[in-house]
Order: sequence, then structure tokens, then C-alpha cells
Amino acid sequence: MAKLALKNRAKKREAMVKKFAARRTGLKAQIDDPTLSMEDRLEARRRLQALPRNASPTRLRNRCAITGRPRGTFRMFGLGRNKLREAAMRGDIPGLIKASW
Repeated sequence: MAKLALKNRAKKREAMVKKFAARRTGLKAQIDDPTLSMEDRLEARRRLQALPRNASPTRLRNRCAITGRPRGTFRMFGLGRNKLREAAMRGDIPGLIKASW
């Protein structure tokens, strides 16, 4: 189990990314727009840099929904490998079976 503080920090970052997503995309569009003057593009870059660090989506980390484990997380299910295996063995995930050959 991950510490509760790490889980809460991840949720806080997700909320901040969602809050600033529209502003970030607008500023990035201004920076990439070749029709704007260089001063306007530099000002857009300064405003983008002034946003909080946690507003960047690259700072997000996929975590298991149950345990909060940061590694070995399957995106499709949102679960860590251990919890995914347990859920599959119980039959909680339709269509998912354990491979055997």
C-alpha cells in the first residue's frame, strides 16, 4: 500500500492538470502560431512558465486505484498487476482469463 499522502498528492495533481488544461493549450497554440509577432509569442511563453508546475500533465503518475502502487499499472483497468491478477482470478473482469499454454 502506498502512503495516503502519495495518493492524495496524485489526486491533487490530477485536479490541477484538469483546471489549467484549457489555459495551457491556448498558450501553446499562441507559442506555435507563426503569424503572431515574436513579442507576443515570448509573452505567451512567459505566461506558460508562470503556471504552476503541477499543472503539467507530464507530472502525473499512473497509480493502482486500490493500492496506489506506482509501477506495474495497467492503463486499461487502472489496477496494479497484483490486484489485476486477483480480480481476474475471482472473475470480476469479464473476458479476462489467465493465459496458460
